[in-house]
Amino acid sequence: MLRPLHVLAARALVLASAAVSTAASAAPFVYLTNWYAQAEHGGFYQAQAQGLYKQAGLEVAIRMGGPQINIMQQMLAGKADCIMGYDVETMKVWEQGIEAVTVAAVFQKDPAVLVAHPDVKRMEDLKSRTLLIGAASRVSFWPWLKARYGFTDEQTRPYAYNIQPFLADKNIAQQGYLASEPYSIEKATGKAPKVFVLADHGWPPYATTVVCSRKTLQQRPKEVAAFVKASMLGWKSYLQGDPTPAHTLIKKDNPNMTDDLLAYGIGKLKSEGVVLGGDAATQGIGTLTDARMKATFDLLVRHKLIDPAKVDVRKTYTTEFVKNLKVLP
Repeated sequence: MLRPLHVLAARALVLASAAVSTAASAAPFVYLTNWYAQAEHGGFYQAQAQGLYKQAGLEVAIRMGGPQINIMQQMLAGKADCIMGYDVETMKVWEQGIEAVTVAAVFQKDPAVLVAHPDVKRMEDLKSRTLLIGAASRVSFWPWLKARYGFTDEQTRPYAYNIQPFLADKNIAQQGYLASEPYSIEKATGKAPKVFVLADHGWPPYATTVVCSRKTLQQRPKEVAAFVKASMLGWKSYLQGDPTPAHTLIKKDNPNMTDDLLAYGIGKLKSEGVVLGGDAATQGIGTLTDARMKATFDLLVRHKLIDPAKVDVRKTYTTEFVKNLKVLP
């Protein structure tokens, strides 16, 4: 039986009012990434594309970082609610009185790598090679590499984020990122280089984390919890479903991104278990543990990269937002 027109009109008005109310109540939330949009940011863009943030009551803006953007300063200035962080930096800024707190760890292992020519078989073989190491790496993984493998400062040269020196000299190895430099080198030479993932050799930090100021956690805990949950659901969908929605938004934000590089990046995230491996396999995507955070902090202390008198590692992170999520692969 057809409903009277006035009943249908009233119902439509109620639904429209509810929609307006939901949109109006969505809380604005800004997440600032660490670089230009890429596959390594895919889960966040997937959550955006699939409306997971809106369903969580958030109006999320994903903003890109880049080489000229200090994302920690942006967060402190109130221009971002949370940022894409890295354990080493998040711990070290506490020495300067910056109260940055890690609340989730998307990457269960740091995608930092050393890239060598195909004739290199073992990490130890790099003792006889020239190593291109960037300034930031000299206060993160380089002291650990020196202690572990006997590398020396004398064998290094500055890394200028350019693969041409590597291509020109077979005696050179260099730092890189799992889905970046190896891809560029393979495209240039037609051969896959030898890639050593530092995490596979004992380097402990998480990466691609969600980091918020302690002030934000105190003032907006519900919004942070909603953002973390929706983001981890986005990562599950991105890696185990169709990544096209995320890739469409990534290419919109970063027109220089290619389909080939996106495919390579997501392939490496899957094959290396970067997101779904480690503790995430049993405890859920985004998990972080006391043991891992302590291991990273202890390593920084051991190599005199952080002052334990100034930093209480227990204040640099919290498991509160991920311990009960259980977004399992």
